[in-house]
Amino acid sequence: IEFMNNRVPSNKRYQPTDYEHAANCATHALWVIPSLLGSSVLHFLSEDQWERVSAWLYGAGLTSLFLISTLFHTVTWKKSHLRSVEHCFHMCDRMVIYFFIAASYAPWLNLRELGPWTCHMRWLVWVMASVGTTYPDREGLCELLVGGACYCLGMVFFKSDGLVPFAHAIWHLFVAMGAGVHYYAIYRYLYTPAANQMKTSR
Repeated sequence: IEFMNNRVPSNKRYQPTDYEHAANCATHALWVIPSLLGSSVLHFLSEDQWERVSAWLYGAGLTSLFLISTLFHTVTWKKSHLRSVEHCFHMCDRMVIYFFIAASYAPWLNLRELGPWTCHMRWLVWVMASVGTTYPDREGLCELLVGGACYCLGMVFFKSDGLVPFAHAIWHLFVAMGAGVHYYAIYRYLYTPAANQMKTSR
């Protein structure tokens, strides 16, 4: 039983074992349905248009992240001979990551009164997603940092194919943890009754 293939040079692509392929698919496929359900919860808790738009954007980013990743890894595993199809899904997998980053911060920028520059930031975040963490309101900041740390720590495994068995699948778990922490923060600080009492007019 081979759980890991040998590491390849940096100019070549690592070829996962069948077990690694299966783990890569499963570790994100497991979160497609929960992300849909979680997004629905935020939508049903929405009390106005901004909340509904924010729930839709965040839910679309969250669900797309897990769904596209699952499809890409499934195609890579089972249809790798279809190079153009695999390349298309690979590009989509990369693109949806940027969409998800912006979608993760959009609710914070849409549902809190953050000053006169907020309107511009709402749009700029889609160009420079990382700027979204610079707002002054510190509620939820700890969760945002923890979620970001999960993504960063996961990068260690993202670059460890051939060194650590199931490295890419472990990376998927870190992504799922980061997404889970960010979902919790959005749910707790922006959609619960306690959060609604703290909101100011937008």
